[in-house]
Amino acid sequence: MSRPEKPKQLLSLTGTETMLQLTARRTAGERFAAPIVVANAFHADLVEEQLLEVAASAQALVLEPSGRNTAPAIALAALAAGGGSDPLLVMPSDHVIVDVDAFHAAIAAALPMVQDGWLVTFGIAPDSPETGYGWIKVGEPIAAGVHRVEKFVEKPPRDKAEAMLAAGDHAWNGGIFLFRADMYLGALSVFAPEMLVATQKAMDLATRDGLRIFPDAEAFAASPSDSIDYAVMEKAPRVAVVPVAMGWSDVGSWDALHALSDPDAGGNVVRGDVVAIDASNCLVQCEPGLRVALVGVSDLIIVASGKDVLVLPRGRSQDVKKLIEAMKE
Repeated sequence: MSRPEKPKQLLSLTGTETMLQLTARRTAGERFAAPIVVANAFHADLVEEQLLEVAASAQALVLEPSGRNTAPAIALAALAAGGGSDPLLVMPSDHVIVDVDAFHAAIAAALPMVQDGWLVTFGIAPDSPETGYGWIKVGEPIAAGVHRVEKFVEKPPRDKAEAMLAAGDHAWNGGIFLFRADMYLGALSVFAPEMLVATQKAMDLATRDGLRIFPDAEAFAASPSDSIDYAVMEKAPRVAVVPVAMGWSDVGSWDALHALSDPDAGGNVVRGDVVAIDASNCLVQCEPGLRVALVGVSDLIIVASGKDVLVLPRGRSQDVKKLIEAMKE
């Protein structure tokens, strides 16, 4: 269902609102400025439309002419924010956070360290030996609820993930950050100077149309493509982590969506025109105009989208990636 013309961020997966809209709602209220959204230029109209539906007009909509990974994208946002001492909360817009109060408490714990120049990431309390996420080894405490990052761990093999989970001193790297704009740009000047030069030039030469900012395509294309973890967080000396249990998920699979959802009495999670008789523990996602009927089945994932129908057993949803590759071939 997540396709180039309408990626996961712009889909309604966990309720009536899209992932982007739910992310915007997380930072509503007096403590937060209007969001700066960095997006693909192709999605500008959809992004604006969805934000206005939840009364969350953007402060700026920075439209990337090409994808260069997260570090340059965040640099564009930091420059759009003025590049000063204001703290930036960096959130991917395709995550679920069930306990927003816990998230806000973690932000409050991090802010004094951020004002002092630290780069902060939020460590997700792990509940399984997940091999699809990066991990963070939580180091010594440096303030209430805040620890130094001892090291970042790449996506681990199963045995290493099990050991880290059992040790209790690791967290998942959820890719959510808090730092001052000037401290992030300063870190880029030390650890990724070519990226800083390219993004600054792209913003200096940008064209503007209302809230929309179009960084110069040629200048931005000259930026190295790198993640914030590789470019900055793994190299900077003052990096902290706030461990937090907040019901986080990146909704990376249909199995993850089933686990996040409220099932009916039979354990089924159904969205759309679905008839289920003597069915249990299934997830059914059905687009408008289609109907799915189940009789006497259990533990299935069924997705009907456009002209495509996907059927697979629960527990195998990561294999969708193999299916996509096979279809491309």
